[in-house]
Order: sequence, then C-alpha cells, then structure tokens
Amino acid sequence: MKNIFLLSFLFIGLFIHSQNMTIIKLDKIFHNASDSIISKQSQWRFIIKKVPFIAIADSTHNRMRIISPIAESNRLTNELKTTSLMANFHTALDVKYAISDEVLWSVFIHPLKELSENQVYDAISQVYYAHVNFGSTFSSTSLVFPGNKPKKKPETKPKKLNKI
Repeated sequence: MKNIFLLSFLFIGLFIHSQNMTIIKLDKIFHNASDSIISKQSQWRFIIKKVPFIAIADSTHNRMRIISPIAESNRLTNELKTTSLMANFHTALDVKYAISDEVLWSVFIHPLKELSENQVYDAISQVYYAHVNFGSTFSSTSLVFPGNKPKKKPETKPKKLNKI
C-alpha cells in the first residue's frame, strides 16, 4: 500500500512539474505557431492565416490570455449575441466569446504555470477556430456538446376575413 501511495505521489509530482509554463516557453510557442509576430516582454501580437491574436501573460499573478478580435460589438444583432452566449456553453469549449472595449473577442484565459505546451497550442487553435467560425458553427473544435436551440417565434397566420 505504501508503494502505491509513493508511486502516485511521484507521478503527480512529475505531472505538475511538466506543466510549469513560463513566459520564455510561451514566447517560443507563439513564435513557432505564428506567421508573423511582435513581442514585448510578456505581450505578443501575432497573425495566423490572416487572423490577428494578442496574448498577455502575468507570471506574478499566474494568469495568461490569448484573444482574437472578431467584430465591433455595436454591429452585432441581439440574435448573434445570444447565439454566441449559447456557443459558450455548447460549442466554444475552452474558449469563450466575450465583449470588452466595444469589441467581440474569442478568448482563452487560464492560469499560466499549470499549462502544458500542448495545451497552449490547443488554445491557439481554439481561439483561431472560434474566430473564423463566428456566425456559422460558432465552434472552436469539432467536438460539440448538444443542447437546445433557441425556439423560433411561432408564425402568426392572418385572421380569416368574414365575407360581407
């Protein structure tokens, strides 16, 4: 029993150690993933297949985010806003649609140190696909959690006119 506990403890220790993401590691990942990039300390602006990204990391507070601007929020219909909120629950998965500074964004937010390299690449992919699929499937991956679709208002039939 002691051996199982010790092996479990060692495995967990190795797993946690392997996920110690740093600003330097993020920088290498963003440079590898992007078509073009401008970096400044813990901030990056990059392009992948014509889609703009911004990434910001703060090791002091153990936070990071990868975001991509999609549209001016004042140009969105209420239906698009509602559909993107529903997508946050069903199809956007690890990324979310969010509005800030009058812009609709595709957003991935996560604790920094707990990320693995593969998770960062996956986050970039999901931010990209949520951006390009906005307005169509609203999905960040091929995985979709089923849910209710918004109910359409019933069509009202014109009343029959009585003959005079």
